[in-house]
Amino acid sequence: MKKKKTGLFFGSFNPIHIGHLIIAEFFIENTDLDELWLVVSPQNPLKKRNSLLDDNQRLHLVNIAIEDDSRFRACDVEFFLKKPSYTSYTLQVLHEQYPQRDFCLIMGEDNLQSFKRWFNYEFILDNYELYVYPRPNCDGGDFKTHRNVKFVKAPLIEISSTLIRQSIKTKKSVRYMLPEKVFHCIEESGFYKK
Repeated sequence: MKKKKTGLFFGSFNPIHIGHLIIAEFFIENTDLDELWLVVSPQNPLKKRNSLLDDNQRLHLVNIAIEDDSRFRACDVEFFLKKPSYTSYTLQVLHEQYPQRDFCLIMGEDNLQSFKRWFNYEFILDNYELYVYPRPNCDGGDFKTHRNVKFVKAPLIEISSTLIRQSIKTKKSVRYMLPEKVFHCIEESGFYKK
């Protein structure tokens, strides 16, 4: 039986926005992926924790953003792993839990450029395909010609969760940067206002 090719799109999703969904949909429609999981990371070892919404609140926002689309799934596997979470370990856990799936990573070119800083990056590169989308002012770094690195000409999206959080804090509208249900949930809950 053919394994289901599953793209893993890791992120803080703090909050999830239309840029994330545009990238996710582009990969599903324009690559050989059968499905795409948005893996909500509790703590990126390379980022500071400040302004990070509670793990379950961010997972909830991802779930309501994709609830009507069976091509996508929210994944909370890292909530149950030792902190900080390292992608190489997460991949091993997912491989054990879902042997019928063939996992690959989806990442921005900026992440590929700093990939040497990732814990156990050699293991990831040797065992998993990396599907890379363009990011401004990046050249992909040392691994752009690696056999497991595949560049996908996805749209260049310059919306960021940081911009959204700052806009909410300064009472600027972010209505069209977020999926409608996510926008309403953030409004009603008062997230990111402080």
